[in-house]
Amino acid sequence: MTMTLRQIPTDAQELATFKQAMRHLIGGVSVITAGSGEVRTGLTATSAISLSLDPPTMLICVNRDASAWPVIQRERHYCVNILDSRHQDLADRFAGRNGVNGAARFEGARWRQFATGAWGLEDALAVVDCAVEEIIERHSHGIIIGAVKSVHLGGGSEALVYGHGSYRALKLAPPKDL
Repeated sequence: MTMTLRQIPTDAQELATFKQAMRHLIGGVSVITAGSGEVRTGLTATSAISLSLDPPTMLICVNRDASAWPVIQRERHYCVNILDSRHQDLADRFAGRNGVNGAARFEGARWRQFATGAWGLEDALAVVDCAVEEIIERHSHGIIIGAVKSVHLGGGSEALVYGHGSYRALKLAPPKDL
């Protein structure tokens, strides 16, 4: 196997190489939602992770050009909706692939409002409702750390994952007793 070492990306070609390298990362797909009423919005992300169990904390990364960015900053809340494979159309809608924006992205699915005021998808694999603790702005993105306020388990058996430019289903093993 031949390996090519590349320098840190600085020009368009190197940035394209970096982007290509990052496509090798496989990530769970979540829809991050924030706001209420007609200012409800959200985005599709593969950058939602558990930061800490004690205390329960989630970390998300949001592009500062995303429509959800100012809503999360203002409302100081968000839900991480961990998607099942049957939610691929929803992931596309919140990724902006069909031109639908804002509250219209929520149509056609069952949502409920959680403790922070953010909306979560009732049949997501899980919904993690968070209150913003800290926002760190770096380059094009905001790193948002949130205190977990509630968790909802919605069911499903196949996680929606994304890698190499496409969605896939990942069969989940039955949970072991805690």
